[in-house]
Amino acid sequence: MSVLAGCAMPGPQNQAASDSLRTTDVAFSAPQGYGSALAALPASGTAKDNSLANAQAIDDDSPDVHSFHQKGRASWYGRAFHGRRTASGERFNMGALTAAHRTLPLGSYVRVSLPGTSKWVVVKINDRGPYVRGRVLDLSYAAAKVLGLQHAGTAKVDIEGLSRQEAKSAQAEMVAANSSSDN
Repeated sequence: MSVLAGCAMPGPQNQAASDSLRTTDVAFSAPQGYGSALAALPASGTAKDNSLANAQAIDDDSPDVHSFHQKGRASWYGRAFHGRRTASGERFNMGALTAAHRTLPLGSYVRVSLPGTSKWVVVKINDRGPYVRGRVLDLSYAAAKVLGLQHAGTAKVDIEGLSRQEAKSAQAEMVAANSSSDN
């Protein structure tokens, strides 16, 4: 018997329709044990999104995937997986800017953008997935919110791999843009 440990993968196969992919119930209140990272997330679409202010610094030893490009359909996962271990060993934080990809190196950074819009986000690959046919990326709730796809559930995206320097620069630009839009 083989066991897949460390992934935020749903147990039963019919869990694809569970809370993790449900898009009609995005308002939530964080249980006390989840701490301030979740408290920063808005309870409704009208509140300011503070997830960019909590972006993690990019490690100097993160893998360089600057030559990677992919187009496909992305979805998001959130509350049902919050606190579970990811494939990288980290605990999944739905308020962090992270994503799951089947083959990209764990710890690498990518820019995810919505074609035809100016919306984009830099995310760290820290998990494996998605486990739904036809999807290439599972974004955290916070990353989906930045892109505005938390209500749609899925969207076509462009994925662009980043070198460490590109990721640092893009993340600084993203945080600065978010800070100036809050004023």
